[in-house]
Amino acid sequence: MAPPSPTRRQMLQQSGVGFGSLALNWMMQQELLGSDTTRGLHHAPRAKSVIWLFMEGGPSHLDLVDPKPLLNKMSGQPLPSGFKEPITAMGERGAPLLAAPRTWKRHGRSGMWASEWIPNIAECMDEIAVIRSCWTNGINHAGGVCQMNTCINFAGRPSLGSWVNYGLGTANENLPSFVVMCDSSGRPVNGPRNWGSGFMPATHQGVRIDGASDEPIANLNLPKGYSNERQQEKLSLLQQFNQSHAESRLQQSELDARIESYELAFRMQAQAPAAVDLAQETEATQQLYGLDQGETKTFGRNCLLARRLVERGVRFVQLYSGTGSKWDSHTQIEANHSRLCRSMDKPVAGLLKDLKQRGLLDETLVIWGGEFGRTPMSEKGDGRDHNPTGFSIWMAGGGVKGGQTIGATDELGLYAIEDRMHVKDIHASVLGLLGVNNMKLTYDHKGRPERPTINEGAFNRKLVG
Repeated sequence: MAPPSPTRRQMLQQSGVGFGSLALNWMMQQELLGSDTTRGLHHAPRAKSVIWLFMEGGPSHLDLVDPKPLLNKMSGQPLPSGFKEPITAMGERGAPLLAAPRTWKRHGRSGMWASEWIPNIAECMDEIAVIRSCWTNGINHAGGVCQMNTCINFAGRPSLGSWVNYGLGTANENLPSFVVMCDSSGRPVNGPRNWGSGFMPATHQGVRIDGASDEPIANLNLPKGYSNERQQEKLSLLQQFNQSHAESRLQQSELDARIESYELAFRMQAQAPAAVDLAQETEATQQLYGLDQGETKTFGRNCLLARRLVERGVRFVQLYSGTGSKWDSHTQIEANHSRLCRSMDKPVAGLLKDLKQRGLLDETLVIWGGEFGRTPMSEKGDGRDHNPTGFSIWMAGGGVKGGQTIGATDELGLYAIEDRMHVKDIHASVLGLLGVNNMKLTYDHKGRPERPTINEGAFNRKLVG
């Protein structure tokens, strides 16, 4: 009597290793041949990982890295007739100009400008490239944050971190490839959609951890009395149940993500505790990030964790400062921005200095910025509205040439007028620094190839000199 034919599941289980070897061999051959593959490196990378410092709510470029002397001279006057009144979130038209009463100084060998609100970051200006000519389509927080994360100002597309995860994969199978940390227990506008995978499998979405907690990754350690063997048996049984459930639901990628998350969680129990254990850091290093000060402790912890994660192979780490749009300053911008700058200035500078002294800055791209900037016109007398038409971000490390400014806004800081960089150009540049061509990285969705920058966006070569 002939033996029964194996089921589809048994066949896949028995052949899985062979299939994996075939795929690995194919990928290695493609890399050796230098052909244009959909995923993987398209050219030599300058960066291996990204740390994105996201100032949620929209920081004022006019008060930090883009000085405008004319704005102070014209304070209280209406916007000059030669300027088109922008469409802003609150719709307050005809508001007078508001001075930016900052003390500006040049710093480093490059003589880069920075205000007194960021004295520690100012010490690192020779490592920083300030892009003063950014612009976006999102005029409110939901649209602006969505576009800065996904390249479009409405929901449904994968985040940049998800594209990086999909395109390059993980460099450490025992840690997530894409990690997100917020500086409070609250949630940013749009919530997890900011680090979601959109139409791609849910396995590419970001993993949020709580950097402010003494236990950043909940339930990571085994319960008392549990051995690794018992935990493995428990997870194996759970995996059988999950896979059996998923067999008849092939279109629900969330089920695969859940199964993979259990597998990753088990592997993380070996490496993650050491990765998030800040007690291993010297007192001097902790002070460098401001962990010894109340104002800087929370964001400092997140920045230090980010460094520990990228040095262990995590590809993409995103840190939210001002979680819940706290950088939004429609009123009392002096109090709001000075407080938030104090909370992040030392930790950010500490991150740059620490990466550099460890030899990690050359391979780690650090990005700083929000979803848009602030207007030169006043709102409610002492605040500024959203400005999507011209604002600044900066980049450092990862092959970026520091000590330079790229682009410019007009003499009042309202519109980007020189070397304008849309969000799609920003994303294309980040991918380019990672060795990925934004037009060659594709994902087939509903019969058509989707690209991370939606068939637009260009790598700004000025970033690398």
